[in-house]
Amino acid sequence: MTRRVCLVHYHEIGLKGKNRSTFENQLVTNLHRALRGHGVDAVKRVSGHVLVTFEGRQATEEDAATIAQVPGVARVSLAYLCGLDEAEYCAAAVRALGEFGDFETFKVHARRSATTYGLHTLDIHQLVGGVLCEAFPDKKVKMHDPDATVFVLVVQGSVYVYAASRVGVGGLPVGTAGKVVTLLSSGFDSPVATWMVGRRGAVCVPVHFSGRPMTSDSSEWLCQDIVNALAPAGLIGRLYVVPFGERQREISLAVPQSLRIITYRRVMLAVAERIALLEGAKALVTGESLGQVASQTLDNIAAVNEMVSMPVLRPLIGSDKMEIMRRAEQIGTHDISSQSAEDCCTLFMPRRPETHARIDAVHQAWDSFDHDTMIDELVASVEYVDFDHCPSYRPPACMKSWHRELAPAARDER
Repeated sequence: MTRRVCLVHYHEIGLKGKNRSTFENQLVTNLHRALRGHGVDAVKRVSGHVLVTFEGRQATEEDAATIAQVPGVARVSLAYLCGLDEAEYCAAAVRALGEFGDFETFKVHARRSATTYGLHTLDIHQLVGGVLCEAFPDKKVKMHDPDATVFVLVVQGSVYVYAASRVGVGGLPVGTAGKVVTLLSSGFDSPVATWMVGRRGAVCVPVHFSGRPMTSDSSEWLCQDIVNALAPAGLIGRLYVVPFGERQREISLAVPQSLRIITYRRVMLAVAERIALLEGAKALVTGESLGQVASQTLDNIAAVNEMVSMPVLRPLIGSDKMEIMRRAEQIGTHDISSQSAEDCCTLFMPRRPETHARIDAVHQAWDSFDHDTMIDELVASVEYVDFDHCPSYRPPACMKSWHRELAPAARDER
């Protein structure tokens, strides 16, 4: 009996040699999590692909759309799973091509991994191609660059037939590249930076610096919405929030106005590194784009970077704002980031920020307040909320009893 399934294709994973099974198994785990609530029957590796089947129903476009958002997925096809009966898989080929959409030319591409099957691939080409020519007499066969291709894969006693595929996000499965701590705001840039590093296989642990108590907590809720929007990708298991507003006020009273932003960011990076050390993360991630704002010049980036010893990744460094916003639309965070919210980025902003900071002036400003005590107190005041989006995330044991949670019962009535 013909069954509609999702056939997941990957590209980069297939180049991993001896480690390939590790990446494939992680992708299977991540797909299970992303499809929770979809009524999955099985997710399993099948000859260079991952097969997803569903309990008591056929796979749908909605299932394929969810799968396409999981890092590591290059393409996903709604395929017909058939037996080795020629009439069955030829009929499936007719349906698959009929569902493709508008086309004028087509071809058949057959492949078999089961050499015990009697028909050679050339025989399958002729068989299926002949049936399709009869079913679509007004269409032409074109062997090079056709409008549509009907794929017929003979694998382990079954035949998979499909014509249309949905493009996935590509990359590597989350959980195959270690852990990073990302500085997350409710704006456009940092959610995209977080997603881009997660797409390379890293488990992301975002830290949000809130303007509370000098501002409302609206940016914190938007950050939670962003984390939930990224749920299908399975990047994030925990969000940290640092109430930073009162400390910003102290800094604004102590340091020259032009150096406030640089000083804020030095404190933020120092706190983020401390959290990263507790989490066992290997790098920090920011959403900076070179020259986009005053704090993102090379001189200012260097003045901030000296605060930490671990690598600071900036995946957006060469991107412009329009590219970043297009990516935000793709990953589903654009509309959330479009909402206005007071946060630490808009608090105590100088009228004329320094764009090319001199390091001796930065050091003098840094020594004008008790920065070590401030960093210690900020780390001790960290709040967090856990999410079940990332199967690879493991929280540090020390944080379970040290910090209070971000969303106690009093806040649940948002």
